[in-house]
Amino acid sequence: MKKLICHCKKVEIEVNISEPFEKILRCNCSLCKRKGAIMTMVKPEDFKIIKGKDNLKLYQYHTKVANHYFCTECGIYTHHNPRSAPAMTGFNLGCVDEVKVEDLKEVAFFDGLNHPMDQEK
Repeated sequence: MKKLICHCKKVEIEVNISEPFEKILRCNCSLCKRKGAIMTMVKPEDFKIIKGKDNLKLYQYHTKVANHYFCTECGIYTHHNPRSAPAMTGFNLGCVDEVKVEDLKEVAFFDGLNHPMDQEK
């Protein structure tokens, strides 16, 4: 079990996950490129907001399929439901105090800039 905490500590989330993480990734879509987060994913049943749900703000853009959540106080991205797998929850490994993001190995790259859903006509 890991605990995610935003910068101001108003949002706390429990994630049922253990290391080593199955898949660690970065994305180059217009939003992820700007937030620069390193993420991993869990199933909804392994993700629970335990404090500060009212401090979270939903942000959507473009296709409005993905849900991106940020703390309204400190602005930190905590988690999202990606449009490529909306039933999953991706979360910011930088919000997990015991994870040293600089030590993470094998960070996969997701080409969100050229997302398959943008190619459909």
